[in-house]
Amino acid sequence: MIRDKFWEKFKLNELNETEWEALCDGCGRCCLVKLQDEDTNEILYTSISCKLLDPETCRCTDYKNRMMKVPNCMKLTPNSITEFGYLPETCGYRKVYEGRPLEDWHPLISGDKNSVHKSGVSVAYKVYPEHKIEYDDIQDFIIEFDD
Repeated sequence: MIRDKFWEKFKLNELNETEWEALCDGCGRCCLVKLQDEDTNEILYTSISCKLLDPETCRCTDYKNRMMKVPNCMKLTPNSITEFGYLPETCGYRKVYEGRPLEDWHPLISGDKNSVHKSGVSVAYKVYPEHKIEYDDIQDFIIEFDD
């Protein structure tokens, strides 16, 4: 059950499972391989995706079993969100946690599950699966987002 405008009325730890999952905008950015600059601690995104990320839909191909199949996959929960500083500024979870409104293209606002792709925010068709990239080449795939 999803309550009306739950993201505006409740804290993350007050959401039910359906509402929690609905906060995901489906951009796929959290499933990108990230690097951390040793000097500045800045998180750098790459265009390399987790092997389970569908590069067209930006959804996990085995969400239920992802933690077993990808040992370094991190499960985002209301209690662990502060540990996920790598979440993009546009992330629904991060925005609600920080008390900011969701983006106009977020599916909960637009009513269209594809609006994140139409807006250009998602990584759809912009990523390379990690199993096809040589580890030594990872820095060649660092990207920046325009938003």
